[in-house]
Amino acid sequence: MNATDRTPADLLRSALAADPARPLVTFYDDATGERVELSVATFANWVAKTANLLQDGMSAEPGDRVALLLPAHWQTAVWLLACSSVGVLADMDGDPARADFVVAGPGRFQDGLACGGERYALSLAPLGRRFPVPPEGYADYAVDVPSHGDRFAPYAPVDPEAPALIVAGAQYTGAEVVERALTDAPGLDLTGPGSRILSALPYDTWEGLSAGLYAPLVTGGSVVLCRHLTELGEEALAKRIESERVTATAR
Repeated sequence: MNATDRTPADLLRSALAADPARPLVTFYDDATGERVELSVATFANWVAKTANLLQDGMSAEPGDRVALLLPAHWQTAVWLLACSSVGVLADMDGDPARADFVVAGPGRFQDGLACGGERYALSLAPLGRRFPVPPEGYADYAVDVPSHGDRFAPYAPVDPEAPALIVAGAQYTGAEVVERALTDAPGLDLTGPGSRILSALPYDTWEGLSAGLYAPLVTGGSVVLCRHLTELGEEALAKRIESERVTATAR
């Protein structure tokens, strides 16, 4: 983190400049056996493409609201940072009827139809696979995002004091997200570069977002994000903690 980092997107830019090759997000889905590891550079590439999709493909502008009807997942983390890059308000598990856009995963497609704006569906299948046929009323994120650019520049500067995130009914500016994550880090045993936290917390609370994304990012650490961790036995979990060189856990 640099002194000028005021938004989560700033944090990602600093991480990219410092060490693009290091792991940032390692994702496990223990219901499917999926494991995906994203370096800072790979994660930033996904964020840039998604931010370009938001800005150019969806015509999203600072102040617009995107309801993210998604679980803790590496693609959710990408969308959160893309929203920060554009300056739109990311509303985790928010009311689709109040949103300008919706991004939804399996089990939430019907809910998202309450949004009158553009809607994107994520399969959340291993390797981010496309849908055989997209859900009715939705475009397929996996089809549209690859064509967008690998670099992103917002049309308007992002205001760190503008609303950036809503989670569990609480609203935060970009600057507040950074400040709260920095405050949380010591309690999560994230002490700086090299720290690696395993988080099985959902993304529908601040605690889950902080442990599963923002606190590792603000400290120069990384996260092993686990979905359906209850499918894994304690012995297998201990082996994962050892093999992934985990230094802290949140579950």
